[in-house]
Amino acid sequence: MIDLVRWDAPGPYAVAFTRRAGGVSEGPYESLNLGFLTGDDRERVAENRRRLYAAVGADPARVAWPRQVHGATVVRANGTHPEADAIFTDEPGLAMTVVTADCLPVALARLDGRPALALVHVGWRGLLEGVLAAARAALGSGPAAAAIGPGIGPCCYDVREDVAGPVRRVLGPGLVRSGRLDLPGAAERALHAAGVDRVDRLDECTSCHRERFFSHRRDAGVTGRQGAIGYVA
Repeated sequence: MIDLVRWDAPGPYAVAFTRRAGGVSEGPYESLNLGFLTGDDRERVAENRRRLYAAVGADPARVAWPRQVHGATVVRANGTHPEADAIFTDEPGLAMTVVTADCLPVALARLDGRPALALVHVGWRGLLEGVLAAARAALGSGPAAAAIGPGIGPCCYDVREDVAGPVRRVLGPGLVRSGRLDLPGAAERALHAAGVDRVDRLDECTSCHRERFFSHRRDAGVTGRQGAIGYVA
């Protein structure tokens, strides 16, 4: 059975974050690996994706997967697979996904009665380039809520000064302690700065929990991908 954490989003939205259980992949990609750009067998990944679509009620023929590049580009979901780290739609039933393996999957929902949803892949590079603010802007003005899914936590995310310094300059002090970056905290701060009032957090560290999550750092790059899927219901 697929292990999902569903966001109780305030509106007509279906959003879920995946853990690694419930798929057919083996070895370092066991079991619900969603990433084609790994060393996993493509047919197994395709079956994992089919299981995910069925679990959340998504139409397999209407799922958008951006090609993530650790930037700040935001695109509207339109059936293609552009290079982007944030994708949004206001079209009911059009599912979107992002995949992660220590970076954060983030969902943003518009709350003004005109449903629109964005999914964002957030690493430190995209965070500093403003990907969350860009995704928030793509949804337009008015109230919004967000959910931050599982990612590497401040318990495990060692960074050097080439990362810590820019984080302090862009987002302020207190996010790097003893050489470790609080990536979920940094994302929450960026979301609030972009005008998002409600921010829910899963606060599960992908590096700590081998049985639940893939982790690029923990597994030296030989690992699968979890992620987020969502659509306007």
